[in-house]
Amino acid sequence: MRRLALVALALLVLWGAASAWKHRAVTPPPGVLAPDDPEQVDLDDGAVLRRGDVTLRTRAHFALTARVLAREDYHDAGAFLAPLDLALGWGRMSDSAVLARIEVSQSGRFYWWHADDFPIPRREIETHSANMHLIPADGQVRDALERVRRGQLVHLEGFLVDASRADGWQWHSSLSREDTGNGACELVYVERAETATP
Repeated sequence: MRRLALVALALLVLWGAASAWKHRAVTPPPGVLAPDDPEQVDLDDGAVLRRGDVTLRTRAHFALTARVLAREDYHDAGAFLAPLDLALGWGRMSDSAVLARIEVSQSGRFYWWHADDFPIPRREIETHSANMHLIPADGQVRDALERVRRGQLVHLEGFLVDASRADGWQWHSSLSREDTGNGACELVYVERAETATP
């Protein structure tokens, strides 16, 4: 029994090491890597998509190219729909020289940042970065998102959606990059995902 437990522990350690290696960060040189703001076209009458017993209503077509500031894989109640979050930055929030002075982390479906002194104005940090809950449209998109690493550029296309279930459960997307705090994250139905190492 003890030997079996040791084997299981060894396998768990190896799995963790492999996962850490696969998601290891890359460190691009200084310079703005993703200069453009996200593109959003609001929809007056969105389509309805189904994911099991969940209804997704499209609120806006959405596309962006951004730097991955952090990634977090989840196994919480929402993971069946959005298995990972990416904290993303664009404009000067994609510049290694700026990000070297900002600590970034994720937990509990939130993105957190801290700076002892601001390399750029606080409001620019808030409006040029966001935490996004990602719903892969299919297995190919899921595989692409699984390979995403901190520091890479990622291009995403799809829809901002609101999710609901007949039992009353709801999950809403932010429709603005201007908001902060609870409710400010985007819920993105991702139809296309591509990465590049700068």
